[in-house]
Amino acid sequence: METKTLSPVKFTEGAISEINRLQNEPGFDTTQYLRVGVKGGGCSGMSYLLGFDAQKPNDHIYESDGFQFIIDRAHEMYLVDMEIDYQAGLNSRGFTFKNPNASSTCGCGSSFAV
Repeated sequence: METKTLSPVKFTEGAISEINRLQNEPGFDTTQYLRVGVKGGGCSGMSYLLGFDAQKPNDHIYESDGFQFIIDRAHEMYLVDMEIDYQAGLNSRGFTFKNPNASSTCGCGSSFAV
C-alpha cells in the first residue's frame, strides 16, 4: 500500500519521543504500525484510539518524523488537523489530543463529540 506523506494528524516533539521510545523497547513487534483512530463511546460520544496494530485493508499509511502510522479511511474526517502530545509531568502523564473538529470534549481529554 502507498505511504502518504501529508498527514492529517500532527505529533509534538514529546509524542514523537515517546512513540520512538515504545518502538525501541525490546520485543517490540516491528510488523505493527501506530494506529490513530476513533471509536464510539466515552463521556462525550467518541473516544480516541492510539496503539500498535496490524494494517487492515481500509487503512491509509502515513509517515511523520521517521515513523509510520495508520488511520482507517472512515476515521480521517474526525482527525484532520488534530495534534497528539505526550505529557510526562507529575500531575499529567500520557498522550493528549487537541482536536479542532470536536464540538465538545470531556474533562479527561480522551473523549469528544462532533
